[in-house]
Amino acid sequence: MTSNPIAAAHPADARTLIVLGSGIAGLYAALLGAEAGAQVTLLTKGRLEESNTWFAQGGISAVLEEPAPGDTVAAHIEDTLKAGAGHCDPEAVRVLCTEAREDIAGLVRFGVRFDSDDDGDPALGLEAAHSAPRILHAGGDATGARVAAALIGSVLEFRSAGRIRVVSRAHATSLVQTDGRISGVAYVQDGQPVTVQADAVLLATGGAGQLFAQTTNPSVATADGLALAWRAGAAVSDLEFFQFHPTCLARPAGAPGGTEPLLISEAVRGEGALLLDAFGQRFMPDYHPDAELAPRDVVSRSIALHLAALGDPNGHVFLDATVIEAKRGSGFLEKRFPTISQRTREAGFDWTREPVPVAPAAHYWMGGVVTDLHGQTSVPGLYAAGEVACTGVQGANRLASNSLLEGLVFARRAVRAAVDAVPLRAGSAAGGLPLTHAAGTPSPADAVPVTHAAGTPSSADAVPVTHAAGTPSTADSARPPSDFAGTGPFSRGALQRLMTAKAGVLRSGVLLAEAEAALDAWADGLLPAAGAASTDVRAHEDANLLLAAQLLVRAARARRQSLGAHYRSDTAAAPAVVDHSDKPHSMSPKASLVHD
Repeated sequence: MTSNPIAAAHPADARTLIVLGSGIAGLYAALLGAEAGAQVTLLTKGRLEESNTWFAQGGISAVLEEPAPGDTVAAHIEDTLKAGAGHCDPEAVRVLCTEAREDIAGLVRFGVRFDSDDDGDPALGLEAAHSAPRILHAGGDATGARVAAALIGSVLEFRSAGRIRVVSRAHATSLVQTDGRISGVAYVQDGQPVTVQADAVLLATGGAGQLFAQTTNPSVATADGLALAWRAGAAVSDLEFFQFHPTCLARPAGAPGGTEPLLISEAVRGEGALLLDAFGQRFMPDYHPDAELAPRDVVSRSIALHLAALGDPNGHVFLDATVIEAKRGSGFLEKRFPTISQRTREAGFDWTREPVPVAPAAHYWMGGVVTDLHGQTSVPGLYAAGEVACTGVQGANRLASNSLLEGLVFARRAVRAAVDAVPLRAGSAAGGLPLTHAAGTPSPADAVPVTHAAGTPSSADAVPVTHAAGTPSTADSARPPSDFAGTGPFSRGALQRLMTAKAGVLRSGVLLAEAEAALDAWADGLLPAAGAASTDVRAHEDANLLLAAQLLVRAARARRQSLGAHYRSDTAAAPAVVDHSDKPHSMSPKASLVHD
């Protein structure tokens, strides 16, 4: 075990906190923990700036003390519940929306400077199913990078003052447990195994976009936190709900501009951009009355269906923003979307003059490690915040610009609970389909209704998926892959192609069963040579992705009816159009972007 070099800067009885991850939740948690007097160690698997947060173009939603005319916290709550398709935890949503301004103030205190209007007041944007302007941006479409840079600057100041220990290039391989409680983290750094002890561990590891062939997430998004928590015995939930962003730049092979993903914000469609197919025809009005302004899961699904109808399921469509430039005047796109403008140029496109190729891409995982309203998981000493967590806020379909806010609000609450040692709660904020380690649970074929957090049974709900139903056991860990006759040898690319084809935007019972068989065969063929003690980071990441894929597919098979971002073609009557006769806890009317 390594010694903690900042121990001398704290009282001998100070609580020790390990934070895993350097996105908005991890950076903010580390700063707040240090301010609260805890000995904080911040572990990040790459550089501090390598996170989903850095690439976030959208803003942060919040109803400020001086809101836009007509806006209220109650309206923000209602918008969030609508977008979540009836699957949100109302209390978690209330916490998110009522406490938002506290954490906006926290960001400002740590050096974040939000965009202002001509009067010097916060410039509030109107985006993605919000009923009033309440979106804060920093640097236009560079909000994530600006926020992360400011928080990183504060973390480095704290490090210089001996208040935070920062360990980069540290890939966590397992959570240390003592008497049923999380007591530390084992990780690999520069090929060497290291263990550090702590009173509490906070997972802020982000999502798992690398499960799919096309993603807006950076290369570090490999489901590490989810896998760590599952192997430690933590419950996870809502893993079937993976949001695909409709418009990620589809670069031709060999195109310039690098390999990092480029999400083209839905705010571009909010300004009036249109989606066209390869024949130059606008197609979205055929799929939804709100056309390009429909919810992002509907737009993603419509693109996939349209491409399939054209016989090009792996192809792309085109986003035409030239209409915006023509309407708003020359230079508008450059001013409103400076990052997108620069990066599309780097990729060889002038989007002021020509449509750009786009395709749906894995973007955000609504499910994750189940927590209560204080970030506590089902395992004592383990907390989670940000995309890795399932607080119940996002429901079945995340409302735009709520993700960064959730990371802030629940990171603060988790730190408060961890540092103050709040006793573990029995309940959780999430109210979906928990995947637990209990034995004796029926298989998905024996589905029966379960009860939501609000207490209402749902006919769409299936039984919890457990290790007894065939998910990987807690003993499973990183091991080198072998062959599967039906799918070919395991590789990350093969896994991503499988998940995209059979568990992506469009799903069915047959496709999911095929995915499950392939994943299980890969897992069964793994050799036990490289377990948790392995120093091969790539092998650990691959094992984490394979485990996450199995859990996602099990959850998707268990939920037999379409809901929110989880769409099954074998159970829905209308493929892309919203059914406005949806029942509670089944298919609630989805929010639109008509206010954009």
